[in-house]
Amino acid sequence: MNVQRVSAIFEKDTKDFMKNTMLLMMPVVPIFLALLYKQMSGGEAFPTFLLYLIVGINFSTVTTAGMMTMMAEENEKKTLRGLIQSPASIVDILIGKSLVVGLMSVITLIVSLFIMGIEPLLNFKSILAIMFLFLFFLFLGIGIGLFSKSVAATSAYIMPVMLLFGFTPMFELLGISEDSIVIKFADTFPVMQAIELTDGNSWLPLGIIAIWVLGAGLFMYVCFKKTMTDD
Repeated sequence: MNVQRVSAIFEKDTKDFMKNTMLLMMPVVPIFLALLYKQMSGGEAFPTFLLYLIVGINFSTVTTAGMMTMMAEENEKKTLRGLIQSPASIVDILIGKSLVVGLMSVITLIVSLFIMGIEPLLNFKSILAIMFLFLFFLFLGIGIGLFSKSVAATSAYIMPVMLLFGFTPMFELLGISEDSIVIKFADTFPVMQAIELTDGNSWLPLGIIAIWVLGAGLFMYVCFKKTMTDD
């Protein structure tokens, strides 16, 4: 890893991020929902699934959507190929670009959780789960961004990602039977496994989240290789 190249990519993407109104609005979503839930709570403590709902919304709207938009914009402007063919390595490119979105994600998450009450997630298992979730949503965003040929195309992917992976804890509020195949399938998703890890005594959920992270990482790698070899 070349620190100077990573720094140059980070500086360029920070400027691009600040110029993009859509990207700047994404952190508003989890913070607004946190304020709304806080107002509705009447001062009562939030259950774990609601805290992780904010975590999922934050990572899907800020991390994944932000990353896919930035990568797709590079694709659309035909600048990504030049960056890939530059002296910067794949690691330099990914770290440099991830730092911008990662920084915004962390700031937004901390603000949102402080509004709702961060104490239940201040333990080793929860912090580890949140770190794994961040990697999953980051890799997913990079992969989809590389796959998309334009910023407009990402709009077809943002909502499915948010509904399937970010808003998964909402399924508990839909009144669906716990024996339903939908609930059993949803329970295997990363955010739901993070909830189980925090509330339970088993470390198995962390292993399942790690499998999701590896899958997202493989998806990202395949998309990156395809971008490097496409004419």
